Amino acid sequence: MERIGQLAVVIPVHNEQELLPGALSAVRAAADVLQAHRPAITVTILVVLDSCTDGSPAVAGRLAAVDRRITLLQVTFRSVGGSRRAGIRAALLGSAGDGLPYASPQLWLANTDADSFVPPDWLLRQVELADRGADAVLGTVEPDPESTDGDILRRWHLRHPLGEDHPHVHGANLGVRASAYALAGGFPRLRSHEDRALVERLRKHGSTVWSTDTIRVRTSGRTDARAPQGFGAYLLALRREPAAVLKG
Repeated sequence: MERIGQLAVVIPVHNEQELLPGALSAVRAAADVLQAHRPAITVTILVVLDSCTDGSPAVAGRLAAVDRRITLLQVTFRSVGGSRRAGIRAALLGSAGDGLPYASPQLWLANTDADSFVPPDWLLRQVELADRGADAVLGTVEPDPESTDGDILRRWHLRHPLGEDHPHVHGANLGVRASAYALAGGFPRLRSHEDRALVERLRKHGSTVWSTDTIRVRTSGRTDARAPQGFGAYLLALRREPAAVLKG
């Protein structure tokens, strides 16, 4: 298995001016940790601004001005799947321009969300697993305790025991080798569940998919969902469930 030489982080954004600074700061810190340990790996952070009508472009632009690793991409899909797909396509084209083959096995594609906060070793751990043979890494996600209603948080943890070899798939914490991504056909242009669809495609094509709880990501506990069937919508539905259903 070829070792990772380039890495791209893709972050879809739709009207996230309040949470985007924290999300980007966390990703930049993770990139710093990776490059401190693996200085030969180049990192690009692709911020995909999808139909934003708030200050998100200005927030991203200010950070791009001080960090050359950040690249902005404007799209009008109003679809997280379409945004992820566009960001990864830009990463693939960029790596090819830097001399790697298109969809090279040396390129790693890390995905998170604009309302999520990755840990400092997020990228380093993914690269370590990739160098050990992983074609894709599925990390865990938990609602941010500071922004999540206490009852919702309790209900969520009852439904989502976290650990190694977990069954969960989250676009906010997913990494994939470029060659495996291309073989699987990439993210579908869906407004939600594009992450699950990609993982199903990866497994169908025989890719090595590892699940780990060692790089847990915190995500916003809000219930005003951006995606109709996304994480926020799920938390809202969880809050409305009777306690008897949760116990069962």
